[in-house]
Amino acid sequence: MTKPPLTLFLAAPRGFCAGVDRAIKIVEMALEKWGAPVYVRHEIVHNKFVVDGLRDKGAVFVEELEDCPVDRPVIFSAHGVPKSVPSEAEQRHMVYVDATCPLVSKVHIEAQRHFDNGLQMIMIGHAGHPETIGTMGQLPEGEVVLVETPQDVATVAVRDPDRLAYVTQTTLSIDDTADIVAALRARFPTIVGPHKEDICYATTNRQEAVKAMAGQCDAMLVVGAPNSSNSRRLVEVGAKAGCSYSQLVQRAENIDWRALEGIESVGITAGASAPEVLVNEVIEAFRARYEVTVETVQTAVENVEFKVPRVLRAPA
Repeated sequence: MTKPPLTLFLAAPRGFCAGVDRAIKIVEMALEKWGAPVYVRHEIVHNKFVVDGLRDKGAVFVEELEDCPVDRPVIFSAHGVPKSVPSEAEQRHMVYVDATCPLVSKVHIEAQRHFDNGLQMIMIGHAGHPETIGTMGQLPEGEVVLVETPQDVATVAVRDPDRLAYVTQTTLSIDDTADIVAALRARFPTIVGPHKEDICYATTNRQEAVKAMAGQCDAMLVVGAPNSSNSRRLVEVGAKAGCSYSQLVQRAENIDWRALEGIESVGITAGASAPEVLVNEVIEAFRARYEVTVETVQTAVENVEFKVPRVLRAPA
């Protein structure tokens, strides 16, 4: 039987960013240096395939520092942690490695600088997300207030409307964040913003590639995990940019083939914590059912690389 033709549009850039690459490398190098087990507080990145692979190599994932023995190294996830976590690790004389993405650390430094200048912080982010918890935990209780929507801005209670600054989670939708920033500036005209946009280069680039692709696709699949903020934003960006069917899939086995009946083109991208092997798995699943033509939609070239902490580069 002849397979129907299908055009696959592949977003570029897609998948792993430099911060995720570095975090995974940190766990692998820690296992090489200290042997198994190495403990990791929270998922190192939001991807089950990656986490399971590291677990197979000897990483033990825990929710809190108290779940770690004091005589084994512990790694903090790429999303960042509140200041209380490394402080507790030092009190317990633990060896720890901080895998926080340097672009998240930049936001932490910004927040501290504004606090030192006597400003209260407003954080644009998602409640309960590890990155939001980590950033808010850089400053004393009450010094950071969270807003998630433009509607939140209207009711947010602050100490002094003329002594404010804002930071954002690095994995948000660029367009949605712009609406919240506009609402903040309208209500608090003197609010201080970051020198450079907090939303990271990788989030921005992946969203721009999706926008460029969306108009050409009958459907769009984002390879990523349901707890990955940047992956979920890509689904939303695809839908807003005109792709009527925009869905998140963790693996090829999650594709809803009935929903794709009769289509002629599909856009494929991947969140910043999704490995390319899963993208290839999805492409092969389409090749099994369709006569596939692949076209790359490239909107940026990434060559960012972050060094791993010095402790891992030194001999044991």
